[in-house]
Amino acid sequence: MFVKILVGLFIALILFLLFRPKSIKSGFNVPEIFPEKWRLYLFKEVNFYASLDEEDKVIFEADVKRFLKRVRITGIKTTVDDEDRLLVASSAVIPVFSFPEWEYSSLHEVLLYPDLFTEKYDFSEQDRNISGMVGSGGVMHHVVIFSKPALHQGFDNASDKMNVGIHEFVHLFDKQDGEIDGIPQMIMKNQAVLPWLHLISENTKEMLAGKSDINIYGATNKQEFLAVASEYFFERPKLFQEKHPELYEVLSSVFQTDLANSQVGDNKLKRTIGRNAPCPCRSGKKFKDCCMGHD
Repeated sequence: MFVKILVGLFIALILFLLFRPKSIKSGFNVPEIFPEKWRLYLFKEVNFYASLDEEDKVIFEADVKRFLKRVRITGIKTTVDDEDRLLVASSAVIPVFSFPEWEYSSLHEVLLYPDLFTEKYDFSEQDRNISGMVGSGGVMHHVVIFSKPALHQGFDNASDKMNVGIHEFVHLFDKQDGEIDGIPQMIMKNQAVLPWLHLISENTKEMLAGKSDINIYGATNKQEFLAVASEYFFERPKLFQEKHPELYEVLSSVFQTDLANSQVGDNKLKRTIGRNAPCPCRSGKKFKDCCMGHD
């Protein structure tokens, strides 16, 4: 009897070792020390990061590194450089910055395409109009796709209330409870589903009537409304609070952050660094004597 128990335990151990979930690694060699040129790039291109205090910048950098260690970023007929990786990772970090150690558990890889694409993932046809998509089914189940130019455009124009990177990662945030349905787990947890659906309905009516400054694409369905409103929330929080106070209150609860009344403020303009300003790499030197010309 004792021998049978030992054999059973041994078989169970072998099965566990064979079929246990394996840790996912991106294959990209992430530097242990956050490079100064990365820090400078984020400061100039990612307003959310640039507006954080020094302590939160360090947390943001650690989140970027953790994402890049776990999620593979692959170019399809286009190159992938550090700037591309930083924008993908920033897009992922921004919506979940208030959730320590957050993992997009369903995501294994991000694909970058050289242009817009179709629903069939084709970027060679003429009728292509998709800039970002969360893959679904089969081999695409754990994949997110971005048009690389559109990803950069989302950060280049900080005043248009649109950012495709944030948009798609909000879909993944929504998916964390198992389904992309426009009702994230935080709303379910707070039992605020019906008020949320009412807000979507009322705002959708205004959008379709041309009486709202929220992107009309958000009227497509509940999940797109959440993603579009969230772009606006993160890109222009003060304006969003002013124009849509009820929506702002709900999204502040969902993402656990009050951006309009924090140091992040309203991200209208890309950041510029004066020659005599402190260098963002935290060297203590003036920018002209440190990283200027190294970007």
